[in-house]
Amino acid sequence: MAVNCGIVGLPNVGKSTIFQALTSAPAEAANYPFCTIEPNVGIVNVKDDRLGKISALIKPKKIIPTTVEFVDIAGLVQGASKGEGLGNQFLGHIRQVSAIVHVVRCFDDPDVVHVNGRIDPIDDIETINLELALADLEQVQKKLTGLPRSIKSHNKEVSDKAKRQLPILEKLAKELEDGKAARSVELTEEELETIKELNLITLKKMLYLCNVDEDHVGSDNEYIQMVKDFASKEGAEVLKICGKLESEIASLETDEEKEEFLEAADIKESGIDKLTRVAYHMLGLNTYFTAGETEVRAWTFKTGAKAPQAAGIIHSDFERGFIKAEVYHCEDLFNYGSEAKVKENGKFRIEGKEYLVKDGDVIHFRFNV
Repeated sequence: MAVNCGIVGLPNVGKSTIFQALTSAPAEAANYPFCTIEPNVGIVNVKDDRLGKISALIKPKKIIPTTVEFVDIAGLVQGASKGEGLGNQFLGHIRQVSAIVHVVRCFDDPDVVHVNGRIDPIDDIETINLELALADLEQVQKKLTGLPRSIKSHNKEVSDKAKRQLPILEKLAKELEDGKAARSVELTEEELETIKELNLITLKKMLYLCNVDEDHVGSDNEYIQMVKDFASKEGAEVLKICGKLESEIASLETDEEKEEFLEAADIKESGIDKLTRVAYHMLGLNTYFTAGETEVRAWTFKTGAKAPQAAGIIHSDFERGFIKAEVYHCEDLFNYGSEAKVKENGKFRIEGKEYLVKDGDVIHFRFNV
């Protein structure tokens, strides 16, 4: 399933540098605004130690991890919702992503120009958030303008949907007019589904990513604390990363060299691995595995997926012709050392269409089309 996160922020906060480290892809990174016009897209493997442990026991010919797609979107500026700095184009890119990683500059460096001429992470955050809210407000108001006609429609389905949308959109408009995010409005799953077509930016999950200097990889400075205080008020997650350091790690050729670098720097986990993992789980995603001599592979599924839905992630035919799922948990494989031992100890199960797939399940699907 397609999983993507848009990387946003003001110009020159380090978005493209972090993107390069994430994907080892040649995104343009330069000390001037709007060096990124078209969004760069990169596919990043989600590091999962369980995949390696399963492979060590199954010994497949191929190992395939699950992935997250990151989209490096150009720097937004004040007035973006009105088209400043090619803002409308950039906002359109953000609408297409599943979640937002908001990069915030939390370091001092006179050699790196700040678009506003000063370092103020909260002002930076509020500038971006306001533009996103205003862009959503325009969407909501446009929809509200057309609702009276839809309500009067002779098509009952169209009329009923418009009637359901009206109170929801009125609530959203009120919050957005105050510069608040749409996610600050408490909406039920049914209400969210009713307005899904609007694809509102500020309904998306938000992660604030503090870009720090090398001196603050292991400690917080005042800028980071400011971001944490701000994020706690809206229930958003915060991570910190040193874009410069991560770029150095990404430039190393082998995993062994990267591990040695991290060990020498006394870093347990790279910021890139942590960001990918947090982004994955922020979207309510889990992993199940398929395992055999040909390949061991990780598959992404949404929490709450039943066995046929999980099968459909591999191929639509698997879901359409689903018969049963042969399931065991990867921890049972690690405990007993082989699939044969898992079966001997009664941990191998046959599950039907109502089975809720669990994170870490190893599944073999039976189907007939």
